[in-house]
Amino acid sequence: MKSKPIEGATRVMGGPGLEDLHIRDTMVKKSHLDLHGVPCMSSAWEPSPEELQRIKQGAPIILRIIGTDHPPVAVEVGAPKSKIIMPG
Repeated sequence: MKSKPIEGATRVMGGPGLEDLHIRDTMVKKSHLDLHGVPCMSSAWEPSPEELQRIKQGAPIILRIIGTDHPPVAVEVGAPKSKIIMPG
């Protein structure tokens, strides 16, 4: 998957040899958990045509966390390609 710019980005993470990762810092507005007002970071991702085909065939989307502590995460579907907006 390829990182895409996200509307309202507040910063860009990256480094030598790494792709830019556009981040939008916000607060959780709604959640089935008691997380209202908790800081969060959102980024947008677009599958390649090959990945999209595998997803259509039932392949799972895998979230990889680097390290040994798993932070709380959410995986959501954003708006259509014309305007990538992630809920926050």
